[in-house]
Amino acid sequence: MTSKLNLVRNVCSPQRVVAGFVFLPLLAYTFPPFLVSDLPFALRLLFWSGVMVLALTVTWTARKLVRENLTPLNLPARDLVFAGLILALFTPSLWMLAWVLFTFGGHIAPGAQPVAIYGVLFSAGLLLARRGDLSAPEDEEPVPTTPRLVRRLPASFQGQICRLTVKDHNVDVVTSEGTFTIRSRFTDAIAEMEPVPGHCSHRSHWVTDASIVGTEKVDGKTFLRLKNGDFVPVSRKYKPKLEEDGLI
Repeated sequence: MTSKLNLVRNVCSPQRVVAGFVFLPLLAYTFPPFLVSDLPFALRLLFWSGVMVLALTVTWTARKLVRENLTPLNLPARDLVFAGLILALFTPSLWMLAWVLFTFGGHIAPGAQPVAIYGVLFSAGLLLARRGDLSAPEDEEPVPTTPRLVRRLPASFQGQICRLTVKDHNVDVVTSEGTFTIRSRFTDAIAEMEPVPGHCSHRSHWVTDASIVGTEKVDGKTFLRLKNGDFVPVSRKYKPKLEEDGLI
């Protein structure tokens, strides 16, 4: 239900709604469907409003069919199928819309040839406008989730990093598989933890947000309690930021 509501919000954005209220009346006033100049303005407006609804419905349907069934195809092939689907769905729908409105208005409905020409023109426009939506999720470059710091650990490492601690001129990397000591400046080690979210709790300690499970008070001092059972001190300098981010 939520995804459908989000879809409606995306389609009916304020910009599109305003554009529809301004553009459609101007289009109906300026361009009579199939060059029938004596068609009443109300029917013209209904026609172009119907064309807009058909365009949105057809492109959504065609895109959904292509994405769900033809993602293994390369992009040019998907474009070709997408164009064929739009033409096959849009042209008959356009003819039915024109037949109903023209018949209701007491006019002769347009024949197959002008409807087919309109259908080809509109389909080409829809394809050009929506072409970028065909890219499958697999085509997108994945966002890296493994920090560069892992490269400094043993090749067999498969665990999770809990915290970093300064130790002389080295840094202790405390993980779910044990503690590893690397030669590095503390600031460089923290930078190499991107994109894993974390916070400094003390000038000598940096912890990953995911490893924090609670806080403890010992002799009036605050400590972070981690998943691995460690307690990491929180200094007054870094405590406000931890509180602001809801970690303590």
